[in-house]
Amino acid sequence: MKRRHGIAALIVVMLLTGACRSAEDSGAGDGQHLSGLLPDSSGKYEEPVTIRIGTTVESTRSMLEGETLLDNQYTRNIRNNLNIIVDYSFKASPANYNQKVSLAIASGDLPDAMIVGAVELKEMVEADQLADLTEVYHKYASPVIKRIVDSTDGEALNSVTFDGKILALPNVQLRADGIHLLWIRKDWLDMLNLEPPKTMEELERIARAFVEKDPDGNQKADTIGLAGPSSTGRLYATFLQSTNNLYGFDGIFSAYNAYPGYWLEDNGEVVYGSIQPETKEALGKLREMYLAGLIDSETGVREDPGDPIAKGKTGMFFAPWWAPYGPVDDAVKNNPDANWQAYALPLDAGGQYRPHMSASTNQFLVVRKGYEHPEAAMLILNNLVLGESRGTFTTERGPTEYPLRMTYAPADETEFEVRAIRQVLAGTKTAEDFLDQPEYKMLQSDIRNIGPVKLGPYDKYDIQHWNPEADRAMWVRAYALLVGGAPLVDNEINGIFSATYTQTQTMATKWFKLQRLEDETFLKIILGGAPLDTFDQFVQEWNRQGGEQITREVYQQIH
Repeated sequence: MKRRHGIAALIVVMLLTGACRSAEDSGAGDGQHLSGLLPDSSGKYEEPVTIRIGTTVESTRSMLEGETLLDNQYTRNIRNNLNIIVDYSFKASPANYNQKVSLAIASGDLPDAMIVGAVELKEMVEADQLADLTEVYHKYASPVIKRIVDSTDGEALNSVTFDGKILALPNVQLRADGIHLLWIRKDWLDMLNLEPPKTMEELERIARAFVEKDPDGNQKADTIGLAGPSSTGRLYATFLQSTNNLYGFDGIFSAYNAYPGYWLEDNGEVVYGSIQPETKEALGKLREMYLAGLIDSETGVREDPGDPIAKGKTGMFFAPWWAPYGPVDDAVKNNPDANWQAYALPLDAGGQYRPHMSASTNQFLVVRKGYEHPEAAMLILNNLVLGESRGTFTTERGPTEYPLRMTYAPADETEFEVRAIRQVLAGTKTAEDFLDQPEYKMLQSDIRNIGPVKLGPYDKYDIQHWNPEADRAMWVRAYALLVGGAPLVDNEINGIFSATYTQTQTMATKWFKLQRLEDETFLKIILGGAPLDTFDQFVQEWNRQGGEQITREVYQQIH
């Protein structure tokens, strides 16, 4: 126990030292400084500095009793650590936040800082509304944040650099969140003497067996081969929403080398994946499977596809590595023998796993031009990452209402943790070997707490080698990593990136209508409500309604 406390204390010292070094490296005291430069390495302004921000207002469940948006553990933490007072220029619900941002941009009445998406960032750059944060980033970003940003191999900084100037601070999200694995009831496979499906033909055969051969043993024809998206879900991730698609058909499209919703470079040209012949071929297979009863009959109308999964009625679904945080946990609660395993499958005709890949950055912290303390926004982010690493924020949902909160996780966090935990379980490394990498902020806790939930042998991940009841939350985390993350480490991922993850000018007025046309047409084709050749009419209509112009704009954007 003393050793564990010692490790935790050392991590805190290292993080604080890193923050202090960042301030020291910033040039404090050298006479070459920004407005409001910290006078020393204490991490505080000498006099209070106020920053007015735009923010979303959700349920206050993550706040402690008696707290408000102006006075809570997060704002007090910022005031105590930095001498920064957080005020609000506007507050909006998540559903209305983008509208508030757009009004602020159009009126020119901007908060000192706010979080925006790629479209809004581009608008503000073109309107010359943003502070130059180049010096702010290089002088004030903590070493931890810089290492996280560097984990994207330049992608994050490139997304906020315009004419050589850093005009926003980028977030970083897990690349693993954009890869949609095939989750299968392996106990059903074992009972039916089947192997995981490497090809689409094998996947179709397994779906049929799951529907027709009573894998749950209740003597009823009540099982689902493959789940489909909900009434509000997506058939696949897109260049604008490239991560965390649950119950879509992403893996089936990629098996046909089809990437609907993505922009692809082809022989020097740019094409939209949704209008390519490979997408039509994949739609044809999905249509066959649905009409044969192999895909959930309530696809597109079911409110929660996770419900039959939890009840043990579904055999396969597509989801990212973190599925145990959702339906898998409920399934195992209801049936401790439900052996859900994840696979980088199916493969394409060439035997490769070629999923679409997500953007590493999808949120941006912008500071209005003219705000006299632009470094305050950077310091608030440093403080967030430090607090998350130290476990400072104590509420159930973590720092949900932390001002200017953005996701900061190394792009390779899932894969790195899988490898690290495997090494610790194998006895080749200890927690101390990873103390110099605090950017992987949950790793030390994961290493310390996995023992009770992971049963031997430690390199076997079937459900019988786990003890979920020892610590439910830790089991979900560890199962997601070692079962959901393992396929990303153990297989060659030949991922396909979109040529762009941002909108063009014409998209601002026409994309919503084009996306609705695409969604409705494809769903009708899959469900048998329209013939497969409707796809050809869709392509013509898509081009006519603005697709051709948008394609030209995407080409110009990336060349």
